[in-house]
Amino acid sequence: MSAYAAFLRGINLGPNRRIGSASLRAMFEDIGFRAVDTFRTSGNVVFEANGGAAAKLTARIEKGLAEALGFEVAIFLRTANEVRAIAAHEPFERRLVEASEGKLQVTMLGKKPTARMRDAVLAQSTDEDRLAFHGRELYWLPSGRMRESGLDLRGIDQLLGSTTMRTKGTIEQLAAKYFAD
Repeated sequence: MSAYAAFLRGINLGPNRRIGSASLRAMFEDIGFRAVDTFRTSGNVVFEANGGAAAKLTARIEKGLAEALGFEVAIFLRTANEVRAIAAHEPFERRLVEASEGKLQVTMLGKKPTARMRDAVLAQSTDEDRLAFHGRELYWLPSGRMRESGLDLRGIDQLLGSTTMRTKGTIEQLAAKYFAD
């Protein structure tokens, strides 16, 4: 058995995409996964599966959720090791993170970006909105509230394809709770 975390895009953000934790756990169990649990209400699901290719597991989850919910949900699957690595990665100097009024964000991508994609996104990085890539994640340190940022999030989404974002604190807490060594 291998442990995974599935990060769902756009869950519980609007009135038409509300899914309770118990329902979401039941859907993952119906798809055939074990030891299913949810973390917070923003579409974070941890579970165990009999390994297999990440792309096949992702497609299986997306298909199962689409059938159960009646709409598509993009899934960003990470292994326990990948979640631990995301939580441990420090993309910016500690002093910058501590001085920021904003929360460090982690944007999960479906695939590792090309050099051209990275360059186009990083061209938007400023002292107010610091950006850094690591693997299939884009780290963003806003200097204040996200809504006050001048960062073109829609443009970044268009460059990188579908993404989902969590605070780094959420990823760290999820890793500590479910994937501690």
